[in-house]
Amino acid sequence: MSNRSSQESTITVAVDAMGGDYAPSSIVDGVGLCLDAHGDAFRILIVGDKEKVEMELRRIGKFGDPRIEVVHASQVVEMDDHPVSAVRSKRDSSINVAMNLVREGRARGVFSAGNTGATVVSAYFRLSMLPGIERPGIAAVLPSETGAFLLLDAGASVDCAPINLLHYGIMGSIYSKSIMHKENPRVGVMCNGTEEGKGNKLTQAAVKLLAEAKMINFIGNVEGHDLFSGNVDVVLCDGFVGNVILKSAEQLAKSMGKMIKQSLMSKLTWKLGALISKGAFKDFRKRTDYSEVGGAPLLGVKGVVIIGHGISDGKAVMNGIRAVGEAVKLRVNKTIEEQVKEYETRHNGG
Repeated sequence: MSNRSSQESTITVAVDAMGGDYAPSSIVDGVGLCLDAHGDAFRILIVGDKEKVEMELRRIGKFGDPRIEVVHASQVVEMDDHPVSAVRSKRDSSINVAMNLVREGRARGVFSAGNTGATVVSAYFRLSMLPGIERPGIAAVLPSETGAFLLLDAGASVDCAPINLLHYGIMGSIYSKSIMHKENPRVGVMCNGTEEGKGNKLTQAAVKLLAEAKMINFIGNVEGHDLFSGNVDVVLCDGFVGNVILKSAEQLAKSMGKMIKQSLMSKLTWKLGALISKGAFKDFRKRTDYSEVGGAPLLGVKGVVIIGHGISDGKAVMNGIRAVGEAVKLRVNKTIEEQVKEYETRHNGG
């Protein structure tokens, strides 16, 4: 491959080095793992305190790597900062600088494991929304009996209008097809019953809009027991409901693992069974491991944004950067623009 074609295929990603519980060390670890695994596929702009970042790069032997550029940011949005206030007052924070790099065209996307609210707010104000989209949505990937499903919105927009859920349906369906390889994703609205007329005013109005959207395989209302059974591929809800589901599911997976371990260790015969089933337990941990996915996409904004878990380790960061690259290569945002425009044309009789 020529140098020119190699450069054209390289995706530049801005990485927030100061976001996360273990930043900047875990973030820099992930950058190193990503470059080791993917060669010249990525160019990384590491945004943060230049002195601290360079010290971490020396630690992993990547200082001076031509695929890495350190972009200094003098401020940090802490995990307990108020998102809107912090984004506005800390203009030179690492998350704001990273978003600016995308807005200026120097990077194609952002990965951050920092304050989720601040990441959403910064993306909203600095990148703006895709044409036709009013609210961004966090699309969380959760495991199911048959693979995985997408939960949207998982916390970006607490209060939603019916049109927002429609847009989430379009965006979630596209992401499910492109990234999760679902041929014809089944889209459902989270509700307290599957019968017609169930739900609140938001879900009832959204169901009517979604049923008319021809580009979506809409299956109607879904209930809590449908989520992890494999009966639905994209679950739609407002950010309040979605975040409660997400946090509950994360803790349930942790608690189940501990409870199963406690039970197995209570009897000798069960301990022997646990040893025999070691491979199965390893597979279960992998399916519920957040680091395998890397992060949740923030859909609806111009540019690709992947939001990592606050406790992201190097592996999670590596996979988060990879997720940015996949969304860029597969033109997820361009497809969203096209399908939203198609819906508006049909709806307005154009």
